[in-house]
Amino acid sequence: MPKGYWVSVYRTIADPEKLAAYNTLARVAVEAGGGRTIVRGGRVEAHDAGIAERTVLVEFDSFEQAVAVRESAAYQEALAALSDGVERDFRIVEGTD
Repeated sequence: MPKGYWVSVYRTIADPEKLAAYNTLARVAVEAGGGRTIVRGGRVEAHDAGIAERTVLVEFDSFEQAVAVRESAAYQEALAALSDGVERDFRIVEGTD
């Protein structure tokens, strides 16, 4: 079964405090849902229309699991804390088998 991934690329970070609150809550939600953070921040080399900002990659055992965690009450609480603190491109993608 193909794995599922959350891919987040932050365009701007307007409120680092909201991002910090989100990170605390999101980590709990992701770990409870079986997710594993593979990339969080670090060095970025952007090409084409890419943005060299904070990038986060989270792996789940399946695409369905990735979607379920995104929809969970715990993650919705994290999103409420984040609010308008950032502008980001968030995707859930299915890996190859």
